[in-house]
Amino acid sequence: MAEIIENERRLIRLSVDDVINIVREYQKLTRESCCYEHTREILQKNLMYLPEDI
Repeated sequence: MAEIIENERRLIRLSVDDVINIVREYQKLTRESCCYEHTREILQKNLMYLPEDI
């Protein structure tokens, strides 16, 4: 689970599972993408969330 770290800048520490899930979701969303601009459009239309460790 993601963990938010408060310092001078707010950081989010990701677990290995978080990273793998992000990559998996990215690949699923952008499967039909033809170029950089199209990929950006797809990602802007779809929200991605990380669960936070409390």
